[in-house]
Order: sequence, then C-alpha cells, then structure tokens
Amino acid sequence: MPIWLRQFTVSKIVEFRQEEKKAMDNVQKGDNITSANMGDSLPEHMKKAFQDQAKKASYTTQRAKK
Repeated sequence: MPIWLRQFTVSKIVEFRQEEKKAMDNVQKGDNITSANMGDSLPEHMKKAFQDQAKKASYTTQRAKK
C-alpha cells in the first residue's frame, strides 16, 4: 500500500472516530431529546399498540401432535 494511501486511510478513520465520539458525548449529555429514557414508562398509545399486536398473533405456540 503506498504511503499516501495509508496516510489518507488513517486520517479518514481518525475523522470518523472523532465524529463518532462527539455523537456519543451528545447522547450521554442528554442533547438527544427524541430518544426514550430507560426506565420511563411507555406512553398509553404505545401500550395499546403492543397489546393489539399481542392479540393478533398469527402463530401457534404448541407443537403439532403425531
């Protein structure tokens, strides 16, 4: 691998890692207001959607008898 290509590749990797670190720091600070916090209860409209899906199960949980 030529030296110039190696240096270019390493610099791109470093830039990517720095951007990734900034994004992780922003999430940890709480700047991301669209994500749900762990431990918060689900909103009612989401609970209803999950309950509706559970009632509409299209699969069987028992194995067939021979």
